[in-house]
Amino acid sequence: MNQLSEILDEKGHEVLRIEADASVSEAVKRMVEANVGSLLVTEGDEITGIVTERDYLRRVALEGRTDKGTAVRGIVSLPLIVVTPEKTVDECMALMTDRRIRHVPVVDGGEVVGIVSIGDVVKFRSKRQSFEIQFLHDYISAR
Repeated sequence: MNQLSEILDEKGHEVLRIEADASVSEAVKRMVEANVGSLLVTEGDEITGIVTERDYLRRVALEGRTDKGTAVRGIVSLPLIVVTPEKTVDECMALMTDRRIRHVPVVDGGEVVGIVSIGDVVKFRSKRQSFEIQFLHDYISAR
């Protein structure tokens, strides 16, 4: 059915977080080390937003703030837009395109079970299309 749960089954359910009081420098360091473009922002046990590479560029680099002197809470993206694992890949892609976001947390029963990026969505659709093309080619060729 091409649901987001299929993407998470393939890529995993790891969710990286950072405290809102942490410095932007620490957030950037974590993103680089994990090779990701976003972190969920927490205050205690509560998820309060998401911080992305784009947030850093727009709210730190362009505004002349310092990495170490700025808390993550000062550049966090709000409101936090989430989806469920049952959402289709096409619906998620449309949401991301419409809202101009590249990362979206997947929430099931009030718990974050993963994060999907636009790259994950494009990779999944491309892979599915390749399978369909190969199937049709084999069918036409009577293999």
